[in-house]
Amino acid sequence: MNQVSSITKPAVTAASKLAIADCDLHLGPARFQDLYPWISQRWREHIDTFGANHRTGNFMGMPSYPKAQPAAARRDAWPPSGSPPGTDLAFTRSQHLDAHNVVLGIVNPPTPSNGPLNPGLGNAIARAWNEWQLACLVHPEPRLRASLVVNYEDPIAAAAEIRHWAGNPGFAHVMMYGRTAAPMGSVQYFPIFEAAAEAGLPIGVHAFGFGGAPNTSSGWASYYIEDMLGHAQSIQAQLTSMILNGVFARLPSLRYILIEGGFGWAPALGWRLDKAWRRLRAETPELTQAPSEYLRQNVWFTTQPMEEPESRDHVLDTIGWIGWDRILFASDYPHWDFDDPDTAITLRLTEAQRAGIMRENALAVYGR
Repeated sequence: MNQVSSITKPAVTAASKLAIADCDLHLGPARFQDLYPWISQRWREHIDTFGANHRTGNFMGMPSYPKAQPAAARRDAWPPSGSPPGTDLAFTRSQHLDAHNVVLGIVNPPTPSNGPLNPGLGNAIARAWNEWQLACLVHPEPRLRASLVVNYEDPIAAAAEIRHWAGNPGFAHVMMYGRTAAPMGSVQYFPIFEAAAEAGLPIGVHAFGFGGAPNTSSGWASYYIEDMLGHAQSIQAQLTSMILNGVFARLPSLRYILIEGGFGWAPALGWRLDKAWRRLRAETPELTQAPSEYLRQNVWFTTQPMEEPESRDHVLDTIGWIGWDRILFASDYPHWDFDDPDTAITLRLTEAQRAGIMRENALAVYGR
């Protein structure tokens, strides 16, 4: 939706606003070295000596596309302290949590741990992210819940990390990214989903990530806008893989939350899958129902970025097909395409529908 300007809004007390759950906050440390207290000396020396070589996604140490600078953030999100956006908890409280009456905020750290080619380093960084989030965000601010960061390209270690934190109420979901080294339903990732289902944690799949392949199915995109639009394509491919490889059939309790990939495409994908499956169902004997049924039973979607057709009624029809209890509000704070909770949802909704999208659906799926 539209980028928020720095124009001062009329004074409105937070208590007078609808309480909301925000399912996509990008909060992190001011610098990577702030994770060092939770990284062993062996890996600190490795990073200082050799760096953390990533699979792909960055060129010459800079973002692949210039729109990602500076910090992909709103211009008014830079704290007075001078630290990068999303790294000053006191400023985040005043600018977003308090101002918008956020009662639940899900933190999705800005840097994936699966980037390093060295799996041991990736596992060490994942543990550090989890420790840091609890110590520096969740414990001082009880409205926040952390993502359980895992190095998902080392699935056995990732499953062990999930089991290590199982039962800790500070975590909302297991975090993965939409671009992986292989399609997400592939057998190598199953230990992650099995451990998440065992722990009662959803899988949160966020846009971006480093998969080691170009960011479109036909090669590298020329423009940032292509990269942005490609997120929805990646997530559709991942969801298709999850359904057809029988992950939801084998783990019917697994909750799969798709973050920052839109949802307007979901009905068309479901219809297309169902049509193909009816003729080719012998290839996927584990599926006991049509693919679209798994989509509507196991999958949730966030609102940012939400499609905006000329007639907003088309969005209502789409949500009706997906399910009104499957849409979760997300602001993407503090990024440049932040959705202001006060103005982002312009649909004609009943009070129950608005409360569901803005708060109740998230409280239900995250067990609050």
